[in-house]
Amino acid sequence: MTPDDRIERVARRFWLDRATMETIANEEGVSRSTVSRALDTARATGVVSITVNPVHGRAAAMAAELGRRHGISARVVPVPEDATGPARLQAVAAETAVLLDEVVDSGTTLGLAWGTTTSAVGQHLRARPLRDAHVVQLNGAMNTHSSGVGYGSDVLGRFGTAWDARVHHFPVPAFFDRPETRQAMWRERSVRRVLDLQQGAGVALFGIGAMTGAVPSRVHTEGYLTPGDRADLLAGHVVGDVCTVFLRADGSWEGIPLNARTSGLLPPLLRRIPRRVCAVAGDDKVAGLVAALAAGLVTDLVLDSRAAQELLTSRPPTRPAALWRPPPGHPSPTGASVRGT
Repeated sequence: MTPDDRIERVARRFWLDRATMETIANEEGVSRSTVSRALDTARATGVVSITVNPVHGRAAAMAAELGRRHGISARVVPVPEDATGPARLQAVAAETAVLLDEVVDSGTTLGLAWGTTTSAVGQHLRARPLRDAHVVQLNGAMNTHSSGVGYGSDVLGRFGTAWDARVHHFPVPAFFDRPETRQAMWRERSVRRVLDLQQGAGVALFGIGAMTGAVPSRVHTEGYLTPGDRADLLAGHVVGDVCTVFLRADGSWEGIPLNARTSGLLPPLLRRIPRRVCAVAGDDKVAGLVAALAAGLVTDLVLDSRAAQELLTSRPPTRPAALWRPPPGHPSPTGASVRGT
């Protein structure tokens, strides 16, 4: 077998079969860095050609209008009218991976909220070893039925593997039983280390959680919410969540009982991260997306063309963009005081 044959075989295994670099390294009996160099050579010599088709026509016009309305950078991914939910998800995930390729570089810390959408994005990342890159989990994944460690590790692991980045897990429940438990946990030094890494992130990646849809959100289908929780969300007029923090249609989040127990990054803290990439596939996510935009949580948006059309025709929130204001007697959003609310 010639070196060129090996490069082609490695390229086929990675890009067509979706095998990880570690798996390929084991198959070939070489190191992961050798596999990485082979993949770089495959691209440099034309064995592999990756083409990103520019958004054009109606999709480009919708992206421009969304950017104008919301003050964001938007990418609209064209999808057929009869595209299935999973097909729309994969199209958006692929374009989001392209965006991350542009904004994540050596020295970058990416804050990652686990979920169906971000998991799909990880499957499309280009192998690109970086120096001193970090991936930090933004919300816990444990619940009463599962430790959540396996799923969270899989999602973060895809990003870490693609970039040779150091992964920082957040091994806490998605939702604590009591607010005071969360407050106590947030004072632990091991937890504070992860919280500090979250706040040092230069880029955040998250999807929109929805209660229904063709591709259900894990937080709503995997035992994270009790019947009482669901009743509270209904009574609170919740339309979706970002980083397992629940939002009303106008972007407000205060006063929703579950938000006092969530491990997710609260909106005032999420807004401090300079680049906040939101990936959305499916009409069912639009109500939650409207709320996230109203809350000022999004700087970069990737969504499919049908969701974009729905967003453009949706009614705006009944109040201006929801910027967090502390209730009477509540501490301002600085440091741990907000996290402990």
